Order: sequence, then structure tokens, then C-alpha cells
Amino acid sequence: MTPDLSLQNAVRDAAAAGIPSALADLGALVRIPSIAWPAFDQSALEKSADAVADLFRGTGMFDRVEVKRAAIPGTDELGQPAVLASRPARNGRPTVLLYAHHDVQPPGDDALWDSPPFEPTVRDGRLYGRGAADDKAGVMAHVAAIRALADVVGDDLDLGIAVFIEGEEEYGSRSFAQFLADNADVLRSDVIVVADSGNWDDRTPGLTVSLRGNARFTLTVRTLEHASHSGMLGGAVPDAMLATVKLLATLWDDDGAVAVEGLHVREAETPAYDESTLRAESGLLEGVSPIGRDSILSRIWNKPSVTITGWDATPVASASNTLAPATSVVISARVAPGQSAEDAYAAIEAHLRAHAPFGAHLEFSDVDCGDAFLVDTSGWAVEDARASFAEGYGVESVDVGIGGSIPFIADLVREFPAAQILVTGVEDPHARAHSPNESLHLDTFRNAVVSEALLLTRLNARTV
Repeated sequence: MTPDLSLQNAVRDAAAAGIPSALADLGALVRIPSIAWPAFDQSALEKSADAVADLFRGTGMFDRVEVKRAAIPGTDELGQPAVLASRPARNGRPTVLLYAHHDVQPPGDDALWDSPPFEPTVRDGRLYGRGAADDKAGVMAHVAAIRALADVVGDDLDLGIAVFIEGEEEYGSRSFAQFLADNADVLRSDVIVVADSGNWDDRTPGLTVSLRGNARFTLTVRTLEHASHSGMLGGAVPDAMLATVKLLATLWDDDGAVAVEGLHVREAETPAYDESTLRAESGLLEGVSPIGRDSILSRIWNKPSVTITGWDATPVASASNTLAPATSVVISARVAPGQSAEDAYAAIEAHLRAHAPFGAHLEFSDVDCGDAFLVDTSGWAVEDARASFAEGYGVESVDVGIGGSIPFIADLVREFPAAQILVTGVEDPHARAHSPNESLHLDTFRNAVVSEALLLTRLNARTV
């Protein structure tokens, strides 16, 4: 059922009019360094959660808004503070669950930022700051869309709305599944909107229909009982760095494609996307070629990848003539949709054990796996989302795959199997999430807010 045209126009106008205040509130959130890593000030997470809760209370549309924590399974710890809000559905209308997260990545080296990471700064139509895109903009998209409905529909809104704003997504969502289980009655819904993805470009909305899984772990390579003088024994004794370099090199072939037997590839068509676009969006240096084979998007969406994201090695400034006895690396693999992350991890571990040079000893630890996800695009919620995107952005949406992972979606599917899941977002390809100079494209944010407000209006016109 399509809502009344005059109502849609009123909601669109209200959403657009609310953008300045939404951006001001977003700037206030960006100023809070809400990093879930224990090495950082954890009071900032509490401050961030309280601020987000106040924003949802301020809409006047919820019967309950609270900050809650859940236990981390297998430990005596509680997870980071999350925001839970809800209002019941009336008159046969559906319930929608709105998800985002208020925690952010660490800023890294401040010297690499053109402006301070926690001081929101507008330049050339973009808002810069850590979390400005990922994912405090997702939080504010939900708040701003609800504000628009409050302005236009108010107490006559029959749509049920549940809100879950997580506080540890960037730190592994350790208490996510337990939080769902603890609050299942409140969070159970017909439609789930996960506002933590990206768009095709800064003008064209994307509906994410596939996500790669992930398998992350630490590998330690040992060759010696103790360090030794590299001049006295070098050339006869394999040090751990040598063994590790040779071992890691076996993970890829000469084209840079993953060369691990047992990792799957998903066969699926991808839209046109050329190398010049890849270069512009990735910052690939002149003369450096892309890696892999077949279409570029198939490499990112439908094939596995393996990346070394950390390495314990002697810093250059402290280098000495020493054979290192052991070294550790963090390996982050992305898993093609259709293969379980556990199976992919097993294949990578088997490969590494089979290729260990010189009989080097291998240890595997800190294994973290999350499954890939494929959206069922046949439901009415997807239809409503596409129509709302087309109206909010002024162009038709593109079904996109994402090379990154959102592992907790598997938890949502397990806890709420009947729900239709929509993976949306406010990022464009130049947002640089997780990197220095993260930013939000302001026009994309405006269009995303308008589109979500229109989506909620459409859902309010449906009966279930």
C-alpha cells in the first residue's frame, strides 16, 4: 500500500528541513571519542550512549528509551553501553527495528588528519571527523527520519519502532548476540534496517544485497629457542622473519589473487565498474596495478581476499643484527558469500600448516569468524526501500555487494528469522571509514534521511 501523496510530500519536506539540526547533533556526537577498545577512555562510551539516548527521547515518539548492557558470553564482563528504544505497533501495522552503532574506530596517527579527528569540520561539502560517516551518521539518519514523522504524523503514527544503537561494533560486537536474546521481545520486528553500509556513489543510493564474511586470526611463527647474532649464524639458521615472509607469500599467486585451496568463489553478475573508478576511490598510486582477475567488483564482492593487518616486528629505529626467534602477524580474510567463515578459516589454517617453510612451528590464536550474508530481495520491504530511495535521491537505487563484513547480521537472522533485513547506509565511496580524514558527504546524508523518512511512511501504510 502506498501512502497518500500529500503525506509523502509533507514528510519529505519535514525531513529536508530538519537537516541543519541533524548535522549539528551529529557534530556533537563526533566530538565524543567513543572508542570501545579498553586502552581508551571508556567514560566516553557512556557519554556517547547517554547523548544518543537523549536524542531519541527528544523525538517524543518512544514509550521507553534506556541505556543497557549485556553479558559477554564466556566471561564475567559486560559489553559496552547500547541504546534501546521502543514503541508498540497499533492497528495491524508492522514493527521496524532500526540499527546503527555509536562507537567508532581509533583515530590512528593524528598527524595524518587534515583537521583534528574529533573536531567536526566542514570542507567542500563534506563533514570530516572520526565517526562522521561510520556510524554516527547512521544514528542521526534514524533520529532525523523519526523527527520528520513526529512533525507530520505525531501521535497518529501506528508503525511500531524499535531502536538498537550498539556500542561495540568496531570492537567485535562481543555482547551483541546476548543483547538480542535479553531483549528479544522488544526488538522482535517485521523489518530490520541496518544503517551501516555504503552507496554506489555520492548521488546514487545503494541497497546492499551481499556481504562477504570474515575470518581473522593471529599467526605466530617460531624457528628458534632464542635470538642469535645474524652475522654469526645467518645463512645457516632460518630466522622467524624469513620463515614468515616465505610462508605468507604462498597465500597469493603472481597476480595477487588468493591461492588457498578450499576457499570458494560466488558466481554472480556485477555492474560495470572500471579501473579508473577503482583508482579514484582507493587512492591507488600511479604505476601500481590492481590485483586479482576477472571483473573488479567480482574480486571485491564475490571472491575471497587475504590481508595482513598487523605484524609484530622490530621497529626500524631499534633494528639490530639479530635473528628473530618468533614473530606474529594478524591475518584478516574476507569470505565469499555462500561459504561459512569457519570452513574458510579451516582452509587457510590447513594451507599455512602445509606450506610452513623449514619446518617452522606455527601457532594460531584469537580466531574470530563471521559469516557472509545474502539478502532475500523478494520481500515487500525491499520494494518499499527501492521506491523510497528513488524518491529520496531522485535516481533509482543500485543493488550492491560489499567487500566488508557485518558479522552480526547472522545473529539477527538467527534470533529473528521471519524479519526482512535491509542493509542501507550513508557512506559514499570517498568516506574513508576507518582511515584518516573520514568524512560524510552532506548531500548523501540529506538524501539518506529523506529516503528513510519516506520508507518509514511507507511501512506505516502497510498491514501485517
